[in-house]
Amino acid sequence: MMKLDAVKDILHAEIITGHDKLDMVVEKCTASDLMSDLLTGPNTGSLLLTGLCNIQVVRTSMIAGVSAVVFVRGKRPSEEIIAKASEYGVPLLTTPFTMFSSSGRLFSKGLRGVEVKLKAPA
Repeated sequence: MMKLDAVKDILHAEIITGHDKLDMVVEKCTASDLMSDLLTGPNTGSLLLTGLCNIQVVRTSMIAGVSAVVFVRGKRPSEEIIAKASEYGVPLLTTPFTMFSSSGRLFSKGLRGVEVKLKAPA
């Protein structure tokens, strides 16, 4: 688990929406440009790293229970995306790092993925 403020520092991110939610705790992290993947996994309370920058990111995040979104590679959301995220209370950040580097930076500081541990075969 990690506070959004720590995510901001680790990723050298700019807060676009959610300045009042820097104390929010994200439980885990996922990284995807395929929004359909968010609907298949245990993403409630997670941080989403994505290079996809359209309104579907916010809409799908709400359905999947994603807590906050980080746009990678310096992507900047449109006013429409910002307005929808503000309406839903979803913090948006942008980082200059790639998805790979962002994932590695967060993992190295203790934030884990959304994987479900598999049981060992009997």
